[in-house]
Amino acid sequence: MPTTQQHTSLLKFLAINALELSAPATPLLLEQQQTQSKPHGWMQLSGHPESIVPTSSGIVRKRIAGIEDSEVLAYQQISQEPKTSQIVPAYFGLRELQGQHYIELQDLLAGFKDPCVMDIKLGSRTFLESEVSNQTLRPDLYQKMIAVDASAPTPAEHEAQAVTKLRYMLFRESLSSSHTKGFRIEALRLRGRAPLKDLKTCRSSEQISQTIEQFLAARRSVQKELLKRLKHMRLVIEQSAFFNRHEIIGSSLFIVYDDHRMGAWLIDFAKSRQLPPHLCVNHRSPWQPGNREEGLLHGMDELIHAFEEVYARSSSHRSCLKI
Repeated sequence: MPTTQQHTSLLKFLAINALELSAPATPLLLEQQQTQSKPHGWMQLSGHPESIVPTSSGIVRKRIAGIEDSEVLAYQQISQEPKTSQIVPAYFGLRELQGQHYIELQDLLAGFKDPCVMDIKLGSRTFLESEVSNQTLRPDLYQKMIAVDASAPTPAEHEAQAVTKLRYMLFRESLSSSHTKGFRIEALRLRGRAPLKDLKTCRSSEQISQTIEQFLAARRSVQKELLKRLKHMRLVIEQSAFFNRHEIIGSSLFIVYDDHRMGAWLIDFAKSRQLPPHLCVNHRSPWQPGNREEGLLHGMDELIHAFEEVYARSSSHRSCLKI
């Protein structure tokens, strides 16, 4: 069985790994990490662990492309809004080391002891419009599509044996609850168990409810506090100047709790993009090419509804037990 120290190392890894990094850290900074033996049970939850650099207690570093990186601009602007800055990891500024740029962020698991952790990707669209603007027919994406579902391509696509990247991305979104509910459960970790990562196909209302019930373990106080936190986060997003002027793609909700406290934050702004002056979004309307809607708040609405159903079901079960 893993020791308490090994559990702590694993959980710290999961917390910083949930930041969904995309670029590797410098060999110099990683040298010490790579030479240390990994604890028993070490497992990747999501993202790219080779690009994360833990520092002093309570802080992690995330590599960025440069000081004009979208995520830098996002945290800098969010930090100017007192209420909005409370629903994301604390931002401690920029750091340059060996010619590489990093942002320093709050370690979201600092202070928790052997907690349960859930990572939920928000939005009905998790790709940028610029990523799917090329209309070239791609045989490789057709092969990926039929490997999952041979009946998915249209007759014309079968004849061409190729699909556009947009078509493939929309197909991929349809495999999860992202397209219909505006969120998908990416991964979770329950106390004393290995992380569960293969959850992207958890898409029906019943599957989602069962997963949430398993995660919350009928803890009424946690359910109540989490619902309060999620509703507060939604209100802050609705009133935020930053969110009013930005398209938010690929961000996640990071939820963690233990026996003593609960926390929830919005993480990962690598694909946040400022909107043109003539455009505005409400984060709820369906996406059409060019309108930049991504369904962030639609996902929050549906997620809150899912947690409310679990809370109500828990209340009903408790009432039955008292009869």
